[in-house]
Amino acid sequence: MTMVEVSPIRTAQDHEVALAEVERLMTAKPGTPEGDRLDVLVTLVEAWEAEHHAIEAPDPISLLDFVMEQRGLDRAALEPMIGSRGRVSEILSRKRPLTLEMIRRLQANLGLPAEVLVRPYPLRRSEAA
Repeated sequence: MTMVEVSPIRTAQDHEVALAEVERLMTAKPGTPEGDRLDVLVTLVEAWEAEHHAIEAPDPISLLDFVMEQRGLDRAALEPMIGSRGRVSEILSRKRPLTLEMIRRLQANLGLPAEVLVRPYPLRRSEAA
């Protein structure tokens, strides 16, 4: 077994060098020394990017707004999962939080990730308060 020599990615410059090397090796055949080097470099690049360029998951309401827009859904489409028209309005306007039962129905019916739906998010304060 041949050991593939690579260096850790510690800086943005190291990252750029590794990306250039990955691009150069993109046509390497699996199981060859070049293919092995490519595999190791891709793993290192992905780890560095996950640490330095992580994308934060959206809050639950932002996710719902995005999904409604992408799928062409209106507020009425959420009623079976959230409740009455008024309840949907309260949820989408951040006046009321999602309940566990709503989260379960949204996950089951729309395939939305529960780990995003359960995240805490800011609510609007009531004008009466």
